[in-house]
Amino acid sequence: MILPRYRVEPSRIPGAGKGLFLDEAVARGRVITAPDNIHTVWPEAKLRQYSADSIEVESSVRWFEDQFSLTPEWSDECYVNHSFTPTGLWHLGFIFALVDLPAGAEVTVDYRLVIGSGERMPFVDAESGRDIVGLPWSEALGGSAAVLAELQAKK
Repeated sequence: MILPRYRVEPSRIPGAGKGLFLDEAVARGRVITAPDNIHTVWPEAKLRQYSADSIEVESSVRWFEDQFSLTPEWSDECYVNHSFTPTGLWHLGFIFALVDLPAGAEVTVDYRLVIGSGERMPFVDAESGRDIVGLPWSEALGGSAAVLAELQAKK
């Protein structure tokens, strides 16, 4: 579920396709997206039995540990693109605003928190040219939890 009003339109990130843009301002630390219809959760070992371009893999995100949620109906959350300097923080399926975001801002997250440990995206970061490789679970959770705690403490 996407909480603020939004629209989907061509991303400003080169090669990214479409992006998710806010139609209203969102304050730092506020929830932008929240899981609302998680009906399929698979362990990574099951997910990796499918080809990288399968609907199962394409519609999955790491939710916790080695468990991935699958959303093959392609909700608009799939238009949140990657950035190493994201506007949003991915934490356990939620996206929080990292800064005060004005209307018109594109919502981005660091995909290293969303993909499996050591998993490599089939594209590089558009701005830096760096590979996007999933962080180990403990590092992803610990890092996002620390940032979230800081966001909430300064509200």
